[in-house]
Amino acid sequence: MLGGPDVSVATRGGVRTRAHAVEFVCWFADAWMGRPLLPEDGCSVEELTAVENGLGFELPAALRDGYALFGRRDDLTRRQDPLVGPNGLDVVDALGGVLVFRHENQDCANWGIPLAQIEQDDPPVVVESHQGWIPFLDRMSLAWVELVLSESLFGADSLYDACELPDALVPDLHAHYARVGLPDHPMWASEADSPIRWYAAPGRLVRRDGLGNHSWIHAHARTAADLTTIREELPGPWVR
Repeated sequence: MLGGPDVSVATRGGVRTRAHAVEFVCWFADAWMGRPLLPEDGCSVEELTAVENGLGFELPAALRDGYALFGRRDDLTRRQDPLVGPNGLDVVDALGGVLVFRHENQDCANWGIPLAQIEQDDPPVVVESHQGWIPFLDRMSLAWVELVLSESLFGADSLYDACELPDALVPDLHAHYARVGLPDHPMWASEADSPIRWYAAPGRLVRRDGLGNHSWIHAHARTAADLTTIREELPGPWVR
């Protein structure tokens, strides 16, 4: 049982297994999004089997895990760069074939699993960037955690803010926030915005895009008071 609304604690030591990723999403839905996962939040076995029959191959176990658990939970999956519905899963002609499961909101990028690894239970994920298709995360279970964090971040409405963090404030970021247990991963839009790193404290979640001076950070808080604390701890030029 994961305790406390601190994403860095919930991912301490890394998201090691498919089961850990599922446990994390269950915890995050309840502790951060205010509603536990319900049976109707997932896609049915029959629906996923029909999708597999149409594609002509079985979905990787880790991909199926997410769809079965929260594939219909839009606040976790479809606020910015949405997860496609199961019937929208499609193979594009790249890298010998890529099963695309997520689109950037203006169709500038896609996330998918190369067909060469599709038989693995927890295969690697690639993302389509300005450089073409590049490695994103080594396991689909990690990509589920990243997707849920990112989609909830940008759907946080009044509990979201962003700023360009000057180098002078980076020590404050490291002093007040612990790294979330996700590996570095690329931002599809720009090498300057890579790598993406996540940080957290109780009730506070921060994503840093890139390591340069005035790199963008995005903040999500559980409460208005938590958002005020983020702004006080990192007194940058916040947008809102």
